[in-house]
Amino acid sequence: MIIRFEKHNSKSEMQTNIPRVDISTLSAYRDDDILISRFAPYLAIHPNLTSPHRHSFYHLLFFSEGGGKHTIDFNHFSVKPYQIYFMVPGQVHSWDFEGNVDGYVVNFSSSFLQSFLLKSEYISSFTFFSGGSTESVIDLPEAVQQPIRLLFEKLVIESQQQNVLKNDMLRVLLIQIFITVQQSLSTDQRNSTPFQAHPVLKNFQKLIENNYLEIRLPGEYAQLLHITPNHLNAICKEHLGIQAGEIIRDRVVLEAKRLLVNLSLSISEIAYKLNFNDNSYFTKFFKKEVGMSPEVFRKKSLSKN
Repeated sequence: MIIRFEKHNSKSEMQTNIPRVDISTLSAYRDDDILISRFAPYLAIHPNLTSPHRHSFYHLLFFSEGGGKHTIDFNHFSVKPYQIYFMVPGQVHSWDFEGNVDGYVVNFSSSFLQSFLLKSEYISSFTFFSGGSTESVIDLPEAVQQPIRLLFEKLVIESQQQNVLKNDMLRVLLIQIFITVQQSLSTDQRNSTPFQAHPVLKNFQKLIENNYLEIRLPGEYAQLLHITPNHLNAICKEHLGIQAGEIIRDRVVLEAKRLLVNLSLSISEIAYKLNFNDNSYFTKFFKKEVGMSPEVFRKKSLSKN
């Protein structure tokens, strides 16, 4: 199994210049669609993945032992046994482990499950695949710890076989993991996922993800959603407690933070990539939203990694 860093010239990759990891060569598969491994050997083969990077695929990480820190989009989490991470393509993360770390890792492409499911949006119905880092890190309740570990072990074993319909069995096991974890979450956690619960918010999130560099006004998004700006704001206030404009600004801020960890980019270059008219306007915007200048944020974020 080999993972490589690649440079991309697409719009999304041009924005960030953070190394993107692609599933490259998988000895047991003809297509670059899935990688399954116990985590200790995976980490030994790919020690470069401890520094900030992003994936082009979905990334599952289940810890059976270990400690240290895992950072996802600048939110820090303490690593502990029976903790599971669900990451969507594009999120930036890094590791700082302590002691022996083991568990399981699964990387799969966006198309791997879609080819198996009638509902193409099925995976986004799970709360931990919302793209929010706080929802994606779960400390498993004791009742499901061993069942989930057994499912991961079955994934490893099945991936090493050459059985008929092997990929379909892997898909079934993955979906079983997703459903088991989702069912184990508390009522409060299940009810804290407005993007999944409300179709307008879900579509709003998708539009922001695709257009936040060019479109910054809520009214323009409301037009794309075929609703009035007041209606969009009302939905955001009801389900999120914030206005539509803040959701848009939060996405711009997140990308700015991702760019700031790349020391090869100046503040002026970051402002240009984020489509700000000038460096001073970007600095003023960032300081208002984050409470510190881009330079101070860069220094603080680097000192934590």
